[in-house]
Amino acid sequence: MKKFFPSLLLMMLVYTTSINAQSHSTEPAGPSPIGKWDLTVDQGDRIVPSWLEVKLSGVKTLVGYFVAEGGSARPVAKINFNEGKVSFTIPPQWERNDKDMVFEGTLQNDRLSGKIYASNGKTYTFTGARAPSLHRDKEPTWGTPIQLFNGKDLKGWHTQKPENQWVVENGIMTSPRSGSNIMTDQTFTDFKLHIEFRYPKGSNSGVYLRGRYEVQVEDSYGMEPSSTLFSGVYGFLTPNQMAANPAGEWQTFDITLVGRKVTVVANGKTVICDQNIPGITGGALDSKEGEPGPIFLQGDHGPVEYRNIIITPAK
Repeated sequence: MKKFFPSLLLMMLVYTTSINAQSHSTEPAGPSPIGKWDLTVDQGDRIVPSWLEVKLSGVKTLVGYFVAEGGSARPVAKINFNEGKVSFTIPPQWERNDKDMVFEGTLQNDRLSGKIYASNGKTYTFTGARAPSLHRDKEPTWGTPIQLFNGKDLKGWHTQKPENQWVVENGIMTSPRSGSNIMTDQTFTDFKLHIEFRYPKGSNSGVYLRGRYEVQVEDSYGMEPSSTLFSGVYGFLTPNQMAANPAGEWQTFDITLVGRKVTVVANGKTVICDQNIPGITGGALDSKEGEPGPIFLQGDHGPVEYRNIIITPAK
């Protein structure tokens, strides 16, 4: 009997290891919703972008983040997935009611589709595709800097809405009151952007990269850093320090965007360094992350001024 004991012990050890590996495996069986999704929502009178991330928490629980048309990325405590059906509920954020939003979708052929039962009581349909990685295999070679704002007029820019409150005075692009957002006619992929801005006390704006990722411009002097305050990538990336000057002073952003990787230098201080932007932020023009997009300035949240807007695109 002794000569068989080592073999028996080895067999038992292999069997136990196999069972433990199976019980602790986090690999999903079959089609899985895990990943990032660029969503397109049909609201009837218009098409709006949205975004969803599904992540595995522990052995089997799915959690995530959701970005609606507006607002910031919101955590989803539990995402249900069974036989190709994806669903979750999420409480309201900026909506002025207490009704939860309900998301119900179907995963088929690696695409999502379904309905969103919004907090406002309306029902919208959506489709979703997996978000591109936007990984770059090599460092960019930079081209020639382009002066996006000529200091004289709004040539090369257009507003998001037909009405336009933006004016040019003394070499400054000014939005004297809340109104339409404004964007460049040109679109860009990877770039370095220099932009200067000034706002009165309590005002709020934003610089959207490719029209999809907002770097927050807001009166935040003296506050703790936050992803939703000055120089944060809205709802996603928190700056390492609050670099805002007091309201009424000119301030600068120097932003580098390569794929998803962003570096933000605010008033000469590197506050976000080579970080991945997970997905689109609220207020994005669209969810087509694989395409180039414009530089897009928010003008619907209060007075703001911009000047010296220079972009250096990658070749």
